[in-house]
Amino acid sequence: MDPKVTEGGLNVTLTIRLLMHGKEVGSIIGKKGETVKKMREESGARINISEGNCPERIVTITGPTDAIFKAFAMIAFKFEEDIDNSMSNSTATSKPPVTLRLVVPASQCGSLIGKGGSKIKEIRESTGAQVQVAGDMLPNSTERAVTISGMPDAIIQCVKQICVVMLEVEYKSPPKGATIPYRPKPASAPVIFAGGQVRADPLSASAANLSLLLQHQPLPAYTIQGQYAIPHPDQLTKLHQLAMQHTPFTPLGQTTPGFPGLDANPPASTHELTIPNDLIGCIIGRQGSKINEIRQMSGAQIKIANAAEGSTERQITITGSPANISLAQYLINAR
Repeated sequence: MDPKVTEGGLNVTLTIRLLMHGKEVGSIIGKKGETVKKMREESGARINISEGNCPERIVTITGPTDAIFKAFAMIAFKFEEDIDNSMSNSTATSKPPVTLRLVVPASQCGSLIGKGGSKIKEIRESTGAQVQVAGDMLPNSTERAVTISGMPDAIIQCVKQICVVMLEVEYKSPPKGATIPYRPKPASAPVIFAGGQVRADPLSASAANLSLLLQHQPLPAYTIQGQYAIPHPDQLTKLHQLAMQHTPFTPLGQTTPGFPGLDANPPASTHELTIPNDLIGCIIGRQGSKINEIRQMSGAQIKIANAAEGSTERQITITGSPANISLAQYLINAR
């Protein structure tokens, strides 16, 4: 590891993003904004907190490497102080670790993990912090959460090493195509139904369609994550059955079952998604195995446009009933 980088000797400006719950954000802001003001002044880093009434908020820290490390140190020690205060009022005997969640472009996560997990193992062993890279991307983004936990000093050393990896990736092999940043969504997005039609922006279409389905047949055991209603694994079968009942296209070898109170063949609608080129392979699968599986499970027609010259994205067109589109979107996002 280059000592110049960790000590802020390089004239490099970095931007690091953290994902925090509302209570954590409140702790960082402090009474009348005094805590975050002090952090900005003492670290020299720019610290911005995303707006909005969301369960999660993004805290963006920008500045030279040394300023970023000072800001991280102040945040880590503030969280430890919060833990100490909460323990003084509880009967717990073991002190929980400080935990921070970084938001990192998926294109950089491979370098952070290393071949066969070698890099992440090295970071864990040399810093004493626990580091976990999420397997799935955060909703509607090309970013992953990287969770760091441990004592404040271990977390600071860990962040330094992660910054080194990110700088090396940017310098040696800048990511192809734009990163789609994660933006937390309100806990309950407004959904307007007019004449049975779901009217929502593309990002909330999945939740809106699921809401429409749930009006007709309640499906228990859903977890709301941002604007997504994520079914638990044992509920996917029920959602699949419901999509089959709503499908305007009869899959080969099947008859369309009737559904009380609904047209057996509701009119088809169309929804479009754009997916970065470097992710399309995950959705298509080997020899088209995954996309065919999604088509079969959802009952939707799914077309993937050819890559336009110079474009970093591919367009996916999903056609079917709201139930089909909803399940297809969920399965594509899950990929």
